[in-house]
Amino acid sequence: MHIGQEIKTKLKEKDISIVSFARQLSYTRANIYKILDKKSIDTDLLLRISIILQYDFFSFYQNEFEDKLK
Repeated sequence: MHIGQEIKTKLKEKDISIVSFARQLSYTRANIYKILDKKSIDTDLLLRISIILQYDFFSFYQNEFEDKLK
């Protein structure tokens, strides 16, 4: 799983620009692009992103965890 790609996909689905997203997170555009390139990110940041995008990105980790237990 690549969380940055999942965030990017959700941004496209919700039609939210990088500029708008960066403003909501109080980040620069360059930092947003760095986030989108990451395979994993800090949980506090992921929580903030989940709230802004109104989507539970932690569920991806739960699903991956369950798959690995099988």
